[in-house]
Amino acid sequence: MNTMNHKGYTARIEFDERDNIFVGRVLGLRAMISFHGETVAELHAAFEAAIDDFLLDCKEQGLAPERPASGKLMLRVPSEVHGAALVAAQASGKSLNQWATEVLQTAAHG
Repeated sequence: MNTMNHKGYTARIEFDERDNIFVGRVLGLRAMISFHGETVAELHAAFEAAIDDFLLDCKEQGLAPERPASGKLMLRVPSEVHGAALVAAQASGKSLNQWATEVLQTAAHG
């Protein structure tokens, strides 16, 4: 997956062969923010403008801008998975939170 980042926001980038343009969509938000450009430079500029407009709109409306992630993650897993993860974390000398963070980070960037 091709991505771009700006001010903590990430967008997925695809190429639309039919229209011969790059198309981007900001990930992790309820709001739908999309943009496009014919060149990579145009795409970067459109992405930055889309995020800047989003942040300005939030400010003008007196709203805190939605962030892609808060850093808090609640999961419901089977008790067997929870137990196995706890044992794996303890065996590695880490808290379950530290261990899970490392596992998720590896999976997300792998």
